[in-house]
Formats: sequence, C-alpha cells, structure tokens
Amino acid sequence: MVFTPEQPTPSPSVFDQAYTSRTAPWVIGQPQPAIITLERQGWVRGKVLDAGCGTGEHTIYLAALGYDVCGLDLSSRAIEQARANAAGHDVVAHFEVADALALGGEPAYDTVIDSALFHIFGPSDRARYVRSLYRACRDGALVHVLALADTGPRFGPQVSATAIRDAFGQGWLMEDLRAAQYQGVIVRDEHAVALNRRIGELVDLPAWLARARRI
Repeated sequence: MVFTPEQPTPSPSVFDQAYTSRTAPWVIGQPQPAIITLERQGWVRGKVLDAGCGTGEHTIYLAALGYDVCGLDLSSRAIEQARANAAGHDVVAHFEVADALALGGEPAYDTVIDSALFHIFGPSDRARYVRSLYRACRDGALVHVLALADTGPRFGPQVSATAIRDAFGQGWLMEDLRAAQYQGVIVRDEHAVALNRRIGELVDLPAWLARARRI
C-alpha cells in the first residue's frame, strides 16, 4: 500500500485485501512494545477499547491480563483473524466489526488504545474520529495514540505531532506527546532497499505516542 501526505482515508477494501493476502506490514504477531509499556506503567484502566484492533494482538494481551476490553475494526477479515488468534491463545476476547468514526451509545470506555489507526485518516476524518471517541469515552478517560511519525522514512501513513495535538483540541487535555517507536514488518522491495533490511524483517520506525484525557 502506498500512502501520500494528507490523503483521504483509504477505503475498507484496501485493508481487507491486506489481511486476506497477509501483507499488512502492521501485523507483527505480538503487541507493540510501546503498548506493553503503557500497561505496565499503569496507564490502562477500567473498560478498554482497542480501536482499529486489526488481528487482535493488543485485545488478546489485555484480556489475558484480566481487562474488560473490546477490539473493534472496520475490516471483517481482520476480525475473523483476531477471533482465530484469540482462540489459538486460549484467551476469551471480545471483537466487533464497527466503524471507529461512528461510535454510538452511552459513554462506555475508560481507556482507548489506538495503535496505527489515527494516522490512516485524512484531515477531515481525524476530526470525525476524535468526536466519535469523545462520545464513546467517559469523563476522565484516556486515549493513547501510537502513530507513525512524519520524521521517519515513508513506510506507511504518517502524521505530524501538530496534527495529533490539533485533533485533540476542544474537550480534551493533551497530557503527553513524545517520540516513540513503532514496529512493522517489511513486505515491499522498496521498503527493504530504503531501510537496508530484508523483506519479512521486523523493524523499529519513528512514531509519536500521545496521551489525551477527556475533560
């Protein structure tokens, strides 16, 4: 998949195809180290939403630790694989096919994990997404965003720190926004050449890790 700066949000079929062909570079078969660190530091609490859960690694990880967590993705193929992964780990985990841009109902979540979802949205959909999160979150809820940074090689969609900060404006307090790392798998020749690595190799890429509190 090739992404360009400030592009519209890719269609769901793009992601279904990546999951079907198993060429999604964000599927690494394990939770992102940055998310594991957040949990160990006590930044995950209460009822949890794993927004854009993909094949479910973070949902499975948190469910195994005893959290009440729901993994949500727009791709039905991703959710099929997530449920199979949970069964393979002998973990009871809840997954739903749903649109993160249109979360409804009463505010239900105390923590949101967003690993590589925010950065796929075009500018207008970022605002829709944050409004949707606001409706889904309880007062004081924390949203953690791990997104590929515009400071690194164009391995996939990227955002600036300013774009994240601007999106979480009214109704949110940006408590932290720092440089971090995101792990991905090289699946394209041009990525391997650019990074001087092998296809299939796990690599660390520059990312932003943000924490916003609903106020």
